[in-house]
Amino acid sequence: MARRVIYPLYQIGNPQLRIFRTNFFMTLVRPGKEQPPDTTQFRVSMEMTKCDVKNYLEKIYSVPVAAVRTRIQYCTNKKRNHLNQRVKRPDYKVAYVQLAQQQTFQFPDIFPEKDKTPEPGSVEAIQEKFQEDEEQRQKPDPRRGGVTEWFGL
Repeated sequence: MARRVIYPLYQIGNPQLRIFRTNFFMTLVRPGKEQPPDTTQFRVSMEMTKCDVKNYLEKIYSVPVAAVRTRIQYCTNKKRNHLNQRVKRPDYKVAYVQLAQQQTFQFPDIFPEKDKTPEPGSVEAIQEKFQEDEEQRQKPDPRRGGVTEWFGL
């Protein structure tokens, strides 16, 4: 699964409990465009292959994976630093994972919308009332028939 990993030597007479950790990272990101409910988007290490992504999710997190698609997002180098040298942000790999067995993934709503009705007597209610009065005062008088304010009748 991982490349460039140096495993500890195995000794016959001294069995040891071995834990192998990967040197990869996977970050779950919110997709920019609408995706099917069974597809999730991850930002992964550039060295990870499709098989690595699938094994990572199935072995570590026990998530059934049907298919994996990857792409490399190339970043721009149009920014310049204080010395007028071009600065390029690093490229990254994006993996789209399709879940198996009719499983769906809904990205969690961490900050749900709160009720917009303020309680009476609070600062928000007073500000809202003031705003309504100002809007009412700014509306033109319907009895004037479209004649501007500065033109006296």
